[in-house]
Amino acid sequence: MRATLDALYDAAAWVAAACMIGVLAMVLLSIAGRQFGFYVPGTDAYAGYLMAGSSFLALAHTLKRNEHIRVTLVLNLSPPALRRALQLWSLGVAVLLSGLLGWFCARLAWQSRQFHDISTGADATPLWIPQVPMAIGALLLFVAFVDELVLALHSGREARETDLARVE
Repeated sequence: MRATLDALYDAAAWVAAACMIGVLAMVLLSIAGRQFGFYVPGTDAYAGYLMAGSSFLALAHTLKRNEHIRVTLVLNLSPPALRRALQLWSLGVAVLLSGLLGWFCARLAWQSRQFHDISTGADATPLWIPQVPMAIGALLLFVAFVDELVLALHSGREARETDLARVE
């Protein structure tokens, strides 16, 4: 199961990287269009869609690689029992909030598909298309937080040592 989850987080990170390359391509296409007198409709919108996709798809991978910003001042000053309780509480809140985010992002994409909602820009893209990577990224973040909570509950581990050392 661990290998499957890690592969899932890594795959999402690779897709996020591809989205960033897509942002670069859209920006370069827009610049080239201005320089050489042609117009490609929707490059700004597509760059925005790709940026949102890359941001959301990278969330779970970033969390699992311990690259999210954490404020550990209270954890560092707390006795071990309180530190563990605070960590479990914060992971529980994160599971709840990321689950809600994932649910509402998925619901938004589903409703956009049902109502045939399209962008108001020159591209007239069906909005569910750029909303799907956002929903997938939010749901993967939920899975990653559940993963962290399960690891914390079963292994009894406290906040990662690298988190605690980062503040010092």
